[in-house]
Amino acid sequence: MKRHTYIIGEIGQAHEGSITLAHSYIDALARAGANAAKFQVHIADAESSVYEDFRVKIPYQNGSRFDYWKKMEFTLAEWEELKKHCETVGLDFLASPFSLAAVDLLNEIGVSGFKVGSGEVDNLPMFDKISASGKPVMLSSGMSSWAELDHAVAFLQSRGVIVSLLQCTTAYPTKPQQWGLNVMKEMSERYHIPVGFSDHSGDIFAPLAAVALGARILEFHITFDKRIANPDASSSLNVRQATTLIAGVRRIETALDFPVDKDKHGAFSRLKSLFGKSLAVNRDLRSGEKIQCHHLETKKPAGFGLPASRYREILGKTLTRDISQWEFLTEAHLRHA
Repeated sequence: MKRHTYIIGEIGQAHEGSITLAHSYIDALARAGANAAKFQVHIADAESSVYEDFRVKIPYQNGSRFDYWKKMEFTLAEWEELKKHCETVGLDFLASPFSLAAVDLLNEIGVSGFKVGSGEVDNLPMFDKISASGKPVMLSSGMSSWAELDHAVAFLQSRGVIVSLLQCTTAYPTKPQQWGLNVMKEMSERYHIPVGFSDHSGDIFAPLAAVALGARILEFHITFDKRIANPDASSSLNVRQATTLIAGVRRIETALDFPVDKDKHGAFSRLKSLFGKSLAVNRDLRSGEKIQCHHLETKKPAGFGLPASRYREILGKTLTRDISQWEFLTEAHLRHA
């Protein structure tokens, strides 16, 4: 079975509350070759309060965190249009709910599955509501301990939910020493479910490494410009990087689908002969002289003299005939006891 990494472009808040910009990101991800476009559904009244602080202070952002989430809202009709747009350009529509009301909204527009952020790992009322839908869940692990993940995975599976798990680190942007690529193998062995990698590094190297190590799912944040004053911009990929990443992932998949057998050299037999070496002599030698190491040279191609690998066998052998400088040395030149 050929490998296929499911690639998700996370739009998140990159649209800045603009429905036009949100649609533009869908087109960009489709052109880059992604499998899915992912949004975040924020309903301020249901999700936030006046006590919520900013994770990262956004320059020139007026108002509270609640006001920011209000700005990020779309209407039900707008969400339906975003989902329809995804389907039109061949992308799956995915979204992360951040409230029970958001789960209801996503169920109403007919989302095929849920991506749940690591901040919701202990939100059992949300898991209950999602479980009732019977739809699969992709769970991020960023802020979660093993004990919390054990509980969340067991809770969802006990209700018949198909679960996949993504390694991610809640640091923006994530440094190489924070990537946690080793965790994917631990997750796979611990839960025996599909695992992947959610990237916040802002570059293509961590995702490529994750795929080479077996990630079945890959998620990255997308932005049109990293200079935008957005909390996720520095940890996102621009469109050019996303296109390069996806092309690289597909090449890695091909490489992994075609393991090389180092004992099969049939296709290289001519090259092996062309680059192979035969034994020759580096000076004129007379019949009766004994071959010494300092008499020898190795010359291309193979097959015109004794193989270079046999040089120790002929040291001390007596020549039966004269041989000229740079001439190939053959069995006919040697006296055998």
